[in-house]
Amino acid sequence: MSRTTIRGRLLPRLLALLALLAIGGALLVGWRDFSRFSAAPLQVASAGESIDIARGSSFKGIVDELRQRGLSTASPLYWRLLAEQMRVAGKLHAGEYALPPGITPRQLLINMATGKVLQHDFTIVDGWTFAELRQALARADKLKHDSAGLDDATIMQRIGAPGEAPEGRFLPETYAYVKGDSDLDILKRAHAAMDKMLATLWPGRDKDLPLATPYDALILASIVEKETGRADERARIAGVFVRRLEDHMLLQTDPSVIYGMGASYTGSIHKSDLTTDTPYNTYTRPGLPPTPIAMPGKPALLAALHPAPGKSLYFVARGDGRHVFADTLEEHNRNVDCYQRKHCP
Repeated sequence: MSRTTIRGRLLPRLLALLALLAIGGALLVGWRDFSRFSAAPLQVASAGESIDIARGSSFKGIVDELRQRGLSTASPLYWRLLAEQMRVAGKLHAGEYALPPGITPRQLLINMATGKVLQHDFTIVDGWTFAELRQALARADKLKHDSAGLDDATIMQRIGAPGEAPEGRFLPETYAYVKGDSDLDILKRAHAAMDKMLATLWPGRDKDLPLATPYDALILASIVEKETGRADERARIAGVFVRRLEDHMLLQTDPSVIYGMGASYTGSIHKSDLTTDTPYNTYTRPGLPPTPIAMPGKPALLAALHPAPGKSLYFVARGDGRHVFADTLEEHNRNVDCYQRKHCP
């Protein structure tokens, strides 16, 4: 066989081999580029970014939004290949998804496929009034404000507690929610949490407390909550009020008077305020006020149900967040002169 014949036969094979090598090389380069894409972080500019996938969005629409926002410059084909490889194409859930710095296309698709939507937190602060709670809910981001324009009574009806006064009924805690949840959902959960907390703590209360119902405990705890933020004083202050109730003394607690003043309170309380009768004026009316005056946290509830023993019937603020306690009115008056009027001996 001549060399020409051999060359004639080998050349096509060689060209075919070269073509296969070129295709293989291109595929290898493409595969490496695709692998880098799936593992490389998206171009997230700052912490706190998110993407909101509307119900009914197509896969193409999701990728287009990622590209339009500059989060990804990769070919839509790569996104499609990755979704097919992960078997999640057509299985992505609507919702808001976090885009933390460092998140990869693969992780984002996993989150969307499993419905791992972004959660937000709303914290009810110990000692808030219901009015303050409503104001905070109105400012909460990504939350549907279904309570806007409703009066308090309608809100309580909507959350399944018709006829209840709302003050004090919501447990201070942090509640997670997702975009599209309603503020009424949070209120319903917080109301149920307070009911559960009272039901849990009430049976273990100290014996012979002058509290007839868990609601009485809630009222007393709200007063303790407003009187002090110090953990080492809550039970002592609760003890003072319990002994005053047992001795049929007026509670004479300023926070309750202030609550009864409503919008007329401008930051200071005067002697005339203490003598102006309202349902919450514990200088003019005996016993507990008709409702709580704020939302007490668990520590204040525990203090009300387990007050510290002792003989103190009075206390006065020192001006540094602490209080001075007294067993007798004479001793208390001396403390008032010293710490309120600054006439210390």
